[in-house]
Amino acid sequence: MSTLKRAVVCWLLTAIFAIMPFGVAVAAQPATELPFNIQAKAALLMDYETGTVLYEKNAHQKLPVASITKIMTLLLAMEAIEEGRLKLDDPVHVSPYAASMGGSTVFLEAGETFPVSTILESIIVASANDGSVALAEKIYGSHELFVQKMNERAQQLGMKNTNFVNCTGLPAENHYTTAYDVALMSRELLKHPLFFKWSTIWLDYMRDGKTMLVNTNRLIRFYEGCDGIKTGYTQEAGHCISATAKRGNLRLIAVILGAPTSQIRFNEARKLLDYGFANYESVMVVRKGQIVQNEIPVTGGKTSRIMGVAADNLSLLLTKGDSKEFAKEVQISAPLKAPIREGQKIGILTVKKDGKEVGKVDILAGESVEVAGVFDYFNRIFNNWLRRPASQKNK
Repeated sequence: MSTLKRAVVCWLLTAIFAIMPFGVAVAAQPATELPFNIQAKAALLMDYETGTVLYEKNAHQKLPVASITKIMTLLLAMEAIEEGRLKLDDPVHVSPYAASMGGSTVFLEAGETFPVSTILESIIVASANDGSVALAEKIYGSHELFVQKMNERAQQLGMKNTNFVNCTGLPAENHYTTAYDVALMSRELLKHPLFFKWSTIWLDYMRDGKTMLVNTNRLIRFYEGCDGIKTGYTQEAGHCISATAKRGNLRLIAVILGAPTSQIRFNEARKLLDYGFANYESVMVVRKGQIVQNEIPVTGGKTSRIMGVAADNLSLLLTKGDSKEFAKEVQISAPLKAPIREGQKIGILTVKKDGKEVGKVDILAGESVEVAGVFDYFNRIFNNWLRRPASQKNK
């Protein structure tokens, strides 16, 4: 393939994948032939909002990833908290099995008890294997069931080349994932604001100052905008990292798997992030819950008009220098008829750039509308009569 043809193909792929709405994760081709090589077995750079892949190297190669595994452990914990099944002040009792973990630990002893918040911090900051197992047992009663739930969640997220055997990432046969799948679960974890409560902590203590927690991710201290996510290392996996940074509206996820040294993994993640921030920008079209249209007519309800809100964030990923002009079109599933429940889909917001569709998001009912009764109709007629000018009332 000639250089010109390759450039045209890359441009077309970039145009297609850069316009996908939030919530759709797509494995795009690299946007350009990058002028550098990444020293790692696999690597990937993804835009957080759209899921667009900006760079990839062996993105779907199955590899051990060490403590990067804990991203899924943390995701299940965050979802349990959001669902009300787990509270930050709930006690976590350390079992003999949890206390027996090797590798990165905070030296938990069987019989000790800590609140969920402390255990979460030990995992996020210090990559505690013992804390991970203790939390897994707290959430689902056993480590085995927790791992089963990890794999189920991976399948739900479209992680087609992943299989977890434990919640820590300690070496185990048939335990693997890929750079692309790591980006998918990283992106899902970042949807939970609670994660950031601990992810940027550089140094802290537990056990009243007796145990020091030092963040394994140097980038949170030395790279502008970096606020997560997770490092990992075993001899089998090499040095790994899933890093995220945000500048302005643009948040990126950089994944490095199997780097030869710790410093190289940080350098290569920085290289990918630098490339992304230098060449791309994100334009937020609408945010989740934002009012898209007011005064949408409803027939047969106690309320005659409702507002429509965006079901999710919708962003456009643009190459720097591209035009930021776009048009929004609202389509409502007319006519709307009561009953309507809050959160029900009532239409679609479509975004067009240069006359072409570049993204869309569902419009949801911002409120519920009950079916009107006889009294409601009488009351509406009476109120309309009161609003009429006096000259019309006497006719």
